[in-house]
Amino acid sequence: MANADKKRMLSRCSHLTRKTTETNIFIKLNVDGKGSHKITTGIAFFDHMLSALSRHALFDLELVCQGDLHVDFHHTVEDCGIMLGKALHQALGDRRGLRRFGFAYVPMDDSLVRCVVDLSGRPFLFYSMKTRKMYVGNFPTQLVEEFFRAFANNAQANIHLELIYGKDPHHIIEAAFKAFAKALDFACQIDPRFSDIPSTKGKLS
Repeated sequence: MANADKKRMLSRCSHLTRKTTETNIFIKLNVDGKGSHKITTGIAFFDHMLSALSRHALFDLELVCQGDLHVDFHHTVEDCGIMLGKALHQALGDRRGLRRFGFAYVPMDDSLVRCVVDLSGRPFLFYSMKTRKMYVGNFPTQLVEEFFRAFANNAQANIHLELIYGKDPHHIIEAAFKAFAKALDFACQIDPRFSDIPSTKGKLS
């Protein structure tokens, strides 16, 4: 690997904070990590999903969110998506040398989910992940879409998530986060054969 590529990979980290009347978030991200994580949002199921994302994308992720959970979970989940998207966008820089595209199929027991990612600089979310139940424990399943939309908009990524089949909402959502993680892992990798902007236009967006 060329020295320029090594230097670029070593610097693919970000460290952000954001405080509003609804949430107070600290995030530290290393794209070229080993999947270590320290995540505290006050929502146990959401922590579990973000931990799976970190582990399977091989991102080192530290995320602490203090949110208005007495109101509901929406602000915390959406704002964590915003911050994680912003952190990735900052860490990737000009995205020079990226593979850019990634996809994955992930099964979990009865469920199978497909995720396709394009780090195109143009945000878009296609989400087809309907579940039969509205909650996993006390976690509203509709918030999963809000998380991914917030992430897509702030990472400037095109994300397609589709449930192929499945019944158990826990399995469906966990398969979605893991498929997203594996697709993102590949898309974020540096292609050793290519060191330019991954677009025929010479820029992304």
